[in-house]
Amino acid sequence: MSWNELVVHTTNEATEAIANILNDFGANGVVIEDPNDLTIEKRAQYGELYELDPTKYPKEGIRIKAYFIHNDEWKAKKEAIQLQITALEQHGINIGANTIDVNTVVEEDWENEWKKYFKPMKVSDKIVIVPSWENYEHQPGEKIIKMDPGMAFGTGTHPTTMLSLQAVESVINQDDIVLDVGSGSGVLSIAAVLLGAKHVYSYDLDEVAVSSTKVNRDMNNFEQLMTVKQNDLLKNIHQPANLIVSNILADILLLVIDDAWNNLLPNGYFITSGIIEDKADLVQTKMEERGFIIVEKSEQERWISFIAQKK
Repeated sequence: MSWNELVVHTTNEATEAIANILNDFGANGVVIEDPNDLTIEKRAQYGELYELDPTKYPKEGIRIKAYFIHNDEWKAKKEAIQLQITALEQHGINIGANTIDVNTVVEEDWENEWKKYFKPMKVSDKIVIVPSWENYEHQPGEKIIKMDPGMAFGTGTHPTTMLSLQAVESVINQDDIVLDVGSGSGVLSIAAVLLGAKHVYSYDLDEVAVSSTKVNRDMNNFEQLMTVKQNDLLKNIHQPANLIVSNILADILLLVIDDAWNNLLPNGYFITSGIIEDKADLVQTKMEERGFIIVEKSEQERWISFIAQKK
């Protein structure tokens, strides 16, 4: 079988939005090549577990690769993807060069290449993310998330996901009820269970993300501790929670704030990530207007994360 490798040259700011678009169109895997990863500064405190090849990364900007089965629908699908990516500019997202190339890859090469991009990685003081095909001997105190990153964005390696994981680890309490809004691959939900949550409710509008969250949930044997549903953010959700985490774009995040407040129990925490530097003040102002107290603001590679509390 042949695969179409679609390569988008863009910016860090547009990475998550474009990855979501590619997944919405049925990408069988999304790879992000970010030259910032070569510095490894953000991972140094947790220990680097493998070497990165500089020749695989662009000199500037971000390169996103997505893999699609070659069939009669491909031409129309590629054109539709291009239109949606270009339309991101209407939402104030800088898409940079926005060049798109397509390569043909045979299945065996695709499978081998895909797995090179994912190795065991420690993303917080306790959490280590391990791809399903890797063997990893965990150290005392580590909590392991087994992941199949092939179908949805959010494997723990992107700054917004790492910020979210570290925030969850810092505020979660034993037996908390947690809501994960925009679950993606389910990595934040699984981490919450590992860190002591009594139950996690995972929501995503995208069918691929919902399916991926369920696969990863089952891989970690958390069927009884995680409820996974397709839902538009927190609309019509009435589930009292101690902690809500949402790693989505700032413009969409603004639509979650009121519902997050209504579902949070007193003194509960609301963790937000996926916020580009230019929109951090907008999100913070909206949360504070609703009554949230900003407990902590974190930054990594111009991405911002907030820990807010409902006092």
